[in-house]
Amino acid sequence: MWKNRSTFIFSSMLLIAAVLFCQMVLYAMKVLAGWELHFNLVEACSTLMQNYGLSKFVYVLDAYVFCTLISVLILFIQQMWLSRKAYWKLHAYRSQELTLQMNSRFYEGKQRMMIVEHASPIAFTMGLWLPIVVVSTGLMELLDDDELEAVVHHEAFHQMHRDPLRMFIMSLLASVMWYMPIMRWSKQQYNIIREVLADHYAIGRLGTSAHLGSALLKMLKQGKAPRMPFAYVSFADTSINYRIRQLLEPDTDIPMKLPFTPAIVSLQVLLALCLLFFAAMP
Repeated sequence: MWKNRSTFIFSSMLLIAAVLFCQMVLYAMKVLAGWELHFNLVEACSTLMQNYGLSKFVYVLDAYVFCTLISVLILFIQQMWLSRKAYWKLHAYRSQELTLQMNSRFYEGKQRMMIVEHASPIAFTMGLWLPIVVVSTGLMELLDDDELEAVVHHEAFHQMHRDPLRMFIMSLLASVMWYMPIMRWSKQQYNIIREVLADHYAIGRLGTSAHLGSALLKMLKQGKAPRMPFAYVSFADTSINYRIRQLLEPDTDIPMKLPFTPAIVSLQVLLALCLLFFAAMP
């Protein structure tokens, strides 16, 4: 159920974004290189504006297309740089001995985890292409062995499924496609679902929810860790109410109601784009 929801939301957003971005890229190539297009959505909008004497708005449309494509490229490069910069900064606080011990315990010696010397209890997964689990010495001091293992398994789920990259893509789409508010709601729901799935994975590995629940409560008592500018997923940063309810009632389904206003506005935007497209067809 939760896995199906995750797949549906991610695939739906990706499909909508892929169609719109492909149309924008093709239109940009027409403007820059003179490509001949057939049934391009952005060109259809441009043609309609010219036909109705709104030629000035064509420049606005062109500016929007190029700004969107450039902003996506800039945000992606910026995220890559921030992730790399954060990795080397964390590496300076790396505990060599503890890192070797934890990688030997959970990853058969493979370097997939980093222990950093920091007083705050921190656990998160970072990295777009080769995600790594980061755990602080403060967290290791706060939790017992079973609780720490539950947290590591939770983060291992994010690591195996490259969730930092997925979360970044969802955030990026929600940001650049601001005119479809359902995107922002989908991003929020997707974050919740991924956290619940990671909890289920940790519970399945340990056979009980007790250790995960106690670890979550201990970290909540310590307060939230400061947010970071790079793509990452943190153990106790989001979806707390859903996760606690799932831990207490694991067999209970938690319906996610589609918000009326964002859904209607997004539907209207899609319908308007489709009408413009078909109206401009010869």
